[in-house]
Amino acid sequence: MQTARQFPVPVKTIEHLWIPLPDGTRLAARAWIPEGADGDPVPAIVEYIPYRKREFTRLRDDVMHAWFAGHGYACLRVDLRGSGESEGLLLDEYLPRELEDGEALLRWVAEQPWCNGRIGMIGISWGGFNGLQLAARQAPQLQAIVTACSTDDRYTDDVHYMGGCLLADNLSWASTMYSHTALPPDPGLVGDDWRRIWHERMERSGFWLEPWLEHQYRDEYWRHGSVNEHYERIRIPVMAVSGWADGYSNAVFRLLENLDVPRMGLIGPWGHKYPHQGQPGPAIDFLSEALRWWDRWLKDVESGIEAEPMLRVWMQESAPPSTNLRTRPGRWVGESSWPSTRVELRRHPLRLGRIGRPGSASGRSRLYVKSPLSVGLFAGRWCSFTATPDLPHDQREEDGGSLVFDSSALRAPIEILGAPVVHLRVASDRPVTMVAVRLSDVGENEEATRVTYGLLNLTHRNGHDQPMPLEPGSFYDVRVPLNDIAQHVPTGHRLRISISTSYWPVAWPAPESPHLTVDTGGSWVELPVRQSAIDDTTVWRPGQPQGAAESSTTLIRPRDYGWTVTRDLAADRSVLEVKKDEGAFRIDDIDLSMRIRTVEWYSHVGNDYGSVRGETESLRGLSRDDWAITVRTRTVLTSDAKYFYLRAEMDGYEGDRRVHSHNIQRAIPRHLV
Repeated sequence: MQTARQFPVPVKTIEHLWIPLPDGTRLAARAWIPEGADGDPVPAIVEYIPYRKREFTRLRDDVMHAWFAGHGYACLRVDLRGSGESEGLLLDEYLPRELEDGEALLRWVAEQPWCNGRIGMIGISWGGFNGLQLAARQAPQLQAIVTACSTDDRYTDDVHYMGGCLLADNLSWASTMYSHTALPPDPGLVGDDWRRIWHERMERSGFWLEPWLEHQYRDEYWRHGSVNEHYERIRIPVMAVSGWADGYSNAVFRLLENLDVPRMGLIGPWGHKYPHQGQPGPAIDFLSEALRWWDRWLKDVESGIEAEPMLRVWMQESAPPSTNLRTRPGRWVGESSWPSTRVELRRHPLRLGRIGRPGSASGRSRLYVKSPLSVGLFAGRWCSFTATPDLPHDQREEDGGSLVFDSSALRAPIEILGAPVVHLRVASDRPVTMVAVRLSDVGENEEATRVTYGLLNLTHRNGHDQPMPLEPGSFYDVRVPLNDIAQHVPTGHRLRISISTSYWPVAWPAPESPHLTVDTGGSWVELPVRQSAIDDTTVWRPGQPQGAAESSTTLIRPRDYGWTVTRDLAADRSVLEVKKDEGAFRIDDIDLSMRIRTVEWYSHVGNDYGSVRGETESLRGLSRDDWAITVRTRTVLTSDAKYFYLRAEMDGYEGDRRVHSHNIQRAIPRHLV
């Protein structure tokens, strides 16, 4: 990254300021204000998230917000109620209280002497969500947003459920927030009251996996905060950003298709990162691109950005399967609108082991699959955080337990842009069955790289708000959308569709092991094939990443990442261990040390569906001089045919002395999941 220490406009940094809310609670913020803005006010850019502006996002915030401020914007990184130094309790995601606070925050910012009343919001993940949600609430001060790695639909396209299937990332994310929301504010900012606040957070912030498991289909709980309920309520310009290794790329396409405002979509090869920090690479000069967006919609500068392609994506080129890609080969392509007239839907029939050519006759065969639970061990994560080797491995590891259909070797290259859809005519011997469908690029050396995939809980075949059990033995016509993708497949390679009845631990298995019948006479795959444009090579050539300088740090303990599959053949037990140990380091300018470590285990025995188990352990520590606190948590999720069983433990330490401990145990009925 090209680091800038001087900017067109000098910047003053405010380490900590309080923002009052109508109920007397105060939000805490860190701010970067252009010098002279008090006399010549400027637009503001706000990021509003729970991830602790004092230390956890400090380095990232330095790079982005100081850079925007140096180009003439007042920037604020604000912690949600109950996080960091902000007062109150954080009890769940996107609650009405959070959005009401957000509206009050925007009003307060607009009234400050350094702000001219025009505000943009930027955010990745949580901040991308609430940016969309506040736009839909039509806060008058909010005039444009940049939403990265977020979604318009909290049920179908978030960390919790996919196609009506419970994601293991649901457990992982709940466990992360369980420990994160229990951390205290910094005594250096709030004084002696830190201890009372800490104990209140440990005792009352709660374990969010419980409500997430209680709402197993798309009810009002998930509709709240899902802006696809009323796209028309968003009336301001929207830039939507994601990456192909992220879990949220589908939302970019839906927002472009359904919003009726100036909008732009950007999707690179990255995981869950801002594009200027994107991995797998290439990372890009995203901050300059966002600046052009802000200049156009917050300063009325004719930057020309609205005349450029509505959608810019990294067209991925074929690559060998690797769990830890540093750079993904490809090129930038653009579409002036979405849906694009250059994308043609081609229907390929599924035959006995084959993908037919478009328009060819389908063959009538009945094929059977009853996948082992081990299918999915090499699938990677639902959402890659690119901190561990968490991309999918060679799909031949999975195809042995799947029903496989191959195309002939391609006579000419094709480009896929959009969401492939697999239509299946299926019957099951169980009332609850899930199906996982994968599209892979098979090279001439037979290595299989997963291109995209989709999941469907077949009880959700008529909609995610009205699950209905299957009648064993009866055939149903179902539609399985795969995740949107941009992929160039070269001459000589083959396409492969793989179908399995398990995909653990990406998704929690059905209550019982199903036996699925596929009638190929009613089954096909629909591919969105893009016609390459002559001007593709001139669409866009973004520069190298730029940003401001980070705060200086001192390494105390190095990082240690790992992704390990263990199979004990004697016990017939398989375990996936995911280790994300961020080590320890000191932030020098605030003399604060941090320790972060999380380990996850996902296991099963043989094909025993009652043996499936997810477990996490997390440690979060903060220290300065003789002040040191640690929060340790452990969570376990198991199930049988009727219930999910969750256990959670938390211990809080001052130094070596345990000062808090609690345990949670719950049994939650399964509702066709």
